[in-house]
Amino acid sequence: MRSELSLAVVRGDGIGPELVASALEVLDAVAGAEGFTVRVHDEPGGAGHYDKTGAPLDAGALDRFRAVDGVLKGPVGLPGVRRPDGTEGGLLGGVLRVGLDTYANVRPVRLLPGVRGATRHEPGQIDYVIVRENTEGLYLSRGAGVATEAAACDQLLVTRPGVERVARFAFELARSRSGAPSDGKRKVTCVDKSNVLRSFALFREVFDEVAAEFPDVAADHLYADAAAHALVAEPERFDVLVMENFLGDILSDLGAATAGGLGMCPSGNIGATAAYFEPIHGSAPAIAGRDLANPVSQVLSAGMLLEHAGRASAAARLRSAVERAFADGAVRLRPDGGAEDGTRAVTKAIVARV
Repeated sequence: MRSELSLAVVRGDGIGPELVASALEVLDAVAGAEGFTVRVHDEPGGAGHYDKTGAPLDAGALDRFRAVDGVLKGPVGLPGVRRPDGTEGGLLGGVLRVGLDTYANVRPVRLLPGVRGATRHEPGQIDYVIVRENTEGLYLSRGAGVATEAAACDQLLVTRPGVERVARFAFELARSRSGAPSDGKRKVTCVDKSNVLRSFALFREVFDEVAAEFPDVAADHLYADAAAHALVAEPERFDVLVMENFLGDILSDLGAATAGGLGMCPSGNIGATAAYFEPIHGSAPAIAGRDLANPVSQVLSAGMLLEHAGRASAAARLRSAVERAFADGAVRLRPDGGAEDGTRAVTKAIVARV
């Protein structure tokens, strides 16, 4: 393993720079304990950059992202920055996911000891991963829909190759995990609306074909509305779930509420040749600069980056520090999921446990 980890960093908008600074501070502490260094290259991007330059990223950024060990991205977006069609300007999801072909959006949802979610569940009962197809689905229509004064239409696209690779990713991920909390069985759940839409019927058909390649991993199905209910009522039944882009966006936020809020949930966007890591939430400009944001989502995203970069020991050290900071009461959350003692205090507590 090389003695240096090279990172490209997009600090983002709103609370993004605060969260990224927190994650980099924790990364530096982990690197020092594990015997390597972190080299950071800042890459401007997001709504603020779009407002200044007319582009969400500088030219050549995607190539630079492919050349480093990992990309850490803060949340982006500002409500007042709009494109000519009225949609938000400077968002990077479509640019990065399609441009880097990071087809698997991996969103772990886990209730940690010392954290209270919005449901009656206890730590250990909620520990699953949503794998969201990242390059197709309804969001592929971003910026490409058609509209008149009286109507608008966006298309949902599902392809056989797209589903094959994300389903295979989900089954391989399940093989690496310990199974669902309720029974310890490795399982992948396909979430769709195949009873209504032909695109989702194709998603389920291809999922079943891929499932046959993994006889050691159970496969099951849920319609999206039933899945929303089950993620609240019985989350312990789930191990890995795979679904279309739009559904994954909605259901992962629902799951976050049961695990302490959006500020507890990291994500990775992973492809064959590139990956980047970010919180699942937005930039919350209303609380930017006020030392209120919970940085754990960004810190745990850095942990996912370490894992993906082959530094499993460093990733485990980071996750352990986060878990112990909550378990011993050093970090507490407000009812809305924010950091009770502030962003900097949370960072300090995690670093002290590295």
